[in-house]
Amino acid sequence: MLSIPRLSLSDAEALIEGATKESQRIKVPMCIAVVDESGALILFKRMDGSKAVSVQLAQDKAFAAAVSRRPTHNYNERCVPGNLVNGIQNSFGGRFSIVGGGFPVEGPGGTVVGAIGCSAGSAEQDMACAQAGIKAWAKTRKKARK
Repeated sequence: MLSIPRLSLSDAEALIEGATKESQRIKVPMCIAVVDESGALILFKRMDGSKAVSVQLAQDKAFAAAVSRRPTHNYNERCVPGNLVNGIQNSFGGRFSIVGGGFPVEGPGGTVVGAIGCSAGSAEQDMACAQAGIKAWAKTRKKARK
């Protein structure tokens, strides 16, 4: 039998809260998705004024980061003709996003327990919001261990 570490709903809420605060700070309304380690959606938030295309893109970024266990922007520069990883962006029915803004979330021992995806701004803004979500989540974990 396997024991699989996974984000809880309260973990997902902390990730979204942190990303939301950064989104509000930079004044770019985001779509924010949190998935488990297999890419299944746990929680989603669409802020008022966010882009319609970002609803699916945020989820796809989170999915890709979870299943690959890498940030989505790591694939962007590699997905060019002639590179052996080119074409991965067409996997999973096109759900494998290589656009910046998806990050895996690591639990104890560096195990990927889920991922967060943000979309609606530039790739850099999306990445900043996702990273803020992870930072906020890490703070809640530290407090819970005390």
